[in-house]
Amino acid sequence: MTANAIIAKKRDGSVLTPEEIRFFVSSFVGGAIPDYQMSAWLMAVYLRGMDAQETAALTQALLDSGERMDLSDIPGRKIDKHSTGGVGDKVSLILAPLLAAAGVLVPMISGRSLGHTGGTLDKLEAIPGFRTDLSPQAFHDQVRDLGVALIGQSDTLVPADRKIYALRDSTATIGSIPLITASILSKKLAEDLDGLVMDIKCGAGAFMRTLGQAEALAQSLIRTAALHHLPTVAVITDMNQPLGYAAGNWLEVREVLQALQGHGPEDLMQVTYALGAQMLFMAGFKGTLHQAISHLRRAITSGAALQRFERMTAAQGGDVRFLRDPGSYAGTRLQQHLRAPRSGVVTKIDALQIGEAIIRLGGGRLTQTDRIDPATGVVLGRKCGEKVRTGEVLAVIHANQTESAREALEMVRKAFVIADQPVPRSRTILKIIRA
Repeated sequence: MTANAIIAKKRDGSVLTPEEIRFFVSSFVGGAIPDYQMSAWLMAVYLRGMDAQETAALTQALLDSGERMDLSDIPGRKIDKHSTGGVGDKVSLILAPLLAAAGVLVPMISGRSLGHTGGTLDKLEAIPGFRTDLSPQAFHDQVRDLGVALIGQSDTLVPADRKIYALRDSTATIGSIPLITASILSKKLAEDLDGLVMDIKCGAGAFMRTLGQAEALAQSLIRTAALHHLPTVAVITDMNQPLGYAAGNWLEVREVLQALQGHGPEDLMQVTYALGAQMLFMAGFKGTLHQAISHLRRAITSGAALQRFERMTAAQGGDVRFLRDPGSYAGTRLQQHLRAPRSGVVTKIDALQIGEAIIRLGGGRLTQTDRIDPATGVVLGRKCGEKVRTGEVLAVIHANQTESAREALEMVRKAFVIADQPVPRSRTILKIIRA
């Protein structure tokens, strides 16, 4: 068995055995297979695809490359949620403490922003002092004591995925459904979960641009998870415009606080409740969808969800003073207002353009090593379907550099389309797919 033979076999469209996949991944992690051979193999997979058994074998090989969490001594069902990424997607920051307040254990390993999509870890780390690098023991103890912990992938947890992901980013193989599936599920299986709810974003601001692509990814995730005995539900949600009004790390934390106080934007809360209800059902909630959503609403109106967010922040080193007084946070030096050039109805806000504007402001990254300016971003003044008059604010650009503010303003300007007549509103929740 050689690396060359395995690359050639996949290049020619043949099915790899679990042993071949395990050998290739373990040899790469061990240094016997260099980056250029792994890059060639990734491109072969991207072009030729993988069947269900191959995808399951790749998931297992990634999982076996490192340590796993053991939460078996904590009573209760452990349910996580994962998003494929979008612009303004701060759902995890609301959902994790909300579900914990509702009685569900939520161990969550999240990612960082890359390209135009935001990252949960970057949003959390916008809170001064917040640590996402908890040790496995600290993670375990916090889930036991608080019911929730949000951390990043450690060096010892699925290290093969971390190493391979960096190559996927630089070799234009991010969009492969088998590679996406194995990357996501290997980390989730390492968490020792009892159930997983996937938020698969679909639209201009998502990796999956069409409903067909999103459904294909959903089926791949559900099928592969089932082969690993992890119950999984996929909720496909719209990402043609940013989710909520705020896009940018600290700006999104502010909107999270508003949501946890019962004042969240309609589309953001629709996604939050849709995902949260599925998580409740997986945790054993007996009742209707309406009853599940009512249960979650009560956790917000009672203040329990916000209190759990503050306790989680304090436990992970974050300064809760900024949560209680967001106005004390050091904002950006510049705020540029984009005003409507005409009256009408907003019919489009290109999420991709908004996401790229945030990168230009320093609020996102193009490579894993890029530094983030957490205060920068864009706050929308209007959403799709809303009326606007000439001169009213369409968006506010939060920037620290004059040149980047100017460029971002033009990018956001191009994202908006204003028409005389409204167009039918797109649904926020597009589809729910179960095994």
